[in-house]
Amino acid sequence: MNRKNPNRRNNFTEKSPMNTLKLWALCLCLTLVTPIYAQEDDHDDHDEQETAGQHEGEADDHDEGDEEEEEGGAVDISVEQQRMAGIVVELLKARSLAAEISAPGEVKLNAYLTRKVSPRITAQIMQRHVRLGEQVTAGQPMVTLSSVEMAEAQGALQVAEREWRRVESLGKSTVSERRYTEAQVAQQQARSRVSAYGMTAGQITALLAGNKGSADGTFQLLAPQAGTVIRDEFVEGEYVEPGRELFEISDESKIWVEANLTPEEALGVKTDSRARVRVGETWFEGRVIQAHHVLDETTRTLAIRIEVANPDEQLHPGLFVDTRIVGSDLADVIAVPEDAVLRSADGDWAVFIEEAPGKFESLEVEVIRTLNGLAVIEGVPVGARVVTQGAFFVQSEIAKSGFDIHGH
Repeated sequence: MNRKNPNRRNNFTEKSPMNTLKLWALCLCLTLVTPIYAQEDDHDDHDEQETAGQHEGEADDHDEGDEEEEEGGAVDISVEQQRMAGIVVELLKARSLAAEISAPGEVKLNAYLTRKVSPRITAQIMQRHVRLGEQVTAGQPMVTLSSVEMAEAQGALQVAEREWRRVESLGKSTVSERRYTEAQVAQQQARSRVSAYGMTAGQITALLAGNKGSADGTFQLLAPQAGTVIRDEFVEGEYVEPGRELFEISDESKIWVEANLTPEEALGVKTDSRARVRVGETWFEGRVIQAHHVLDETTRTLAIRIEVANPDEQLHPGLFVDTRIVGSDLADVIAVPEDAVLRSADGDWAVFIEEAPGKFESLEVEVIRTLNGLAVIEGVPVGARVVTQGAFFVQSEIAKSGFDIHGH
């Protein structure tokens, strides 16, 4: 077990004059040094504030410079550059525009003068009576068919017809009221059935008179209207189902042409407006009869339907044509060539004006509509000198000069 030496002196508890002197010297040094560090810190903070202020001032100056640049948008183009680029400047004037709209078109079938010929029951084609391209008249036989269903219906009609004639001849005084009514209704139903299957009233009369054979199931499909056979897609001996299209007949004396207009152009077109259609060097007169109410999903255009007289059948469905449609005239409007109006950097429409000789800048405008290669615009005053040719070159020069093309 360790024991403490009672004779050992404790340096921390026993003070001496020398230790006291050292302690006072250390305190004095600390007192003198502390203000010096405080002054240096204050000096550093002051320098940082001055540096930050200088940077802020430089940033403000830089922003002001940028604003001054953005307020520009003009460029100088020499006379020689204008000549080489084909720049044309015109004095802007208000004028009236004759709204004859040019648009591509396509010849279509006149659906109101077109009919399809189809069987109503399953049948076999026995004989063709007309061919593609032939002219037919209403009621003309087109094809002879044979059907088991028709044979059954024809036989039932003949039986019902004979029974009705017998009961009718006896009269209500001989037969009961019920029997008289039953015979009459059975005859009417049998006649309606063969009519629904495709026999005409004349064919039914001939069948019952015995002039054209017995109930063998044969019958003819007749032309529902006069016109030209524009489609026949079948062969003799073929079995066909109900609704199968055998013939298509169209009266091509009045044909349709559908012109594709932009929504803006369509605004000035009214029903019964005069129109012309050109094929090669030949013009055909017509009139607007209808306008579609849904835009084409691909072209984003609106179809205007024109009815055109086609007495010599020179126009056929699928033919592409040029159209001219007379719309509402525009008075006192500002119009420039479409090529003179370009999209600016932010997507707005802009034209380029010559503020002084050789000094060009952009000006934002609103395009109201386009018509025959002209853009009707607002936002530019009458009397301004506008670039009508070479606008793209001017736009490029402004862009290269480092200015925003937007004319704000």
